[in-house]
Amino acid sequence: MRKFALLLVVPVLVAGCANTGLRELRGTSKGPDEFGIRPVAPLQEPQNLTALPTPTPGGSNRTDRSALAEGMQAFGGAQTDPNGPIPASDGALVQYASRLGVANDIRQSLAETDAQFRRRKARFTQYRIVPVDRYNQAYRSEALDAQAERARWRRAGARTPSAPPSE
Repeated sequence: MRKFALLLVVPVLVAGCANTGLRELRGTSKGPDEFGIRPVAPLQEPQNLTALPTPTPGGSNRTDRSALAEGMQAFGGAQTDPNGPIPASDGALVQYASRLGVANDIRQSLAETDAQFRRRKARFTQYRIVPVDRYNQAYRSEALDAQAERARWRRAGARTPSAPPSE
């Protein structure tokens, strides 16, 4: 009887030591989503309260931040109209990036492909007896073998840095 109880207790104790960390793709918290909170710029008091602009319901606020504008500024770009013409200084970059052709419906195509991938991976994954690393399960086919890639590049004659030994 003690052996039977031990066989039941030990797996429960070991299962309690699991540390999924960031590899769990689904949120487990009951609290607010940290990424749903938008930081805003600090409030500023105008110098002349009678010269305030008229409110625009549903429009932008002076304290609203723009991720696109902040990203362009962080990378040294100019804040221009994203739908406007391409600046002459970026012409060579755009030409090189589009040398193999440009797909106009790339966002829709990627969204459909991703939806099909997730649908295909989710068919029988909800039925598990033991916990599964969902991250590894979903992206196993996308992973690169570092040793095989290093060997491939060395065979091609490219200089490669040293890599940790294979396990």
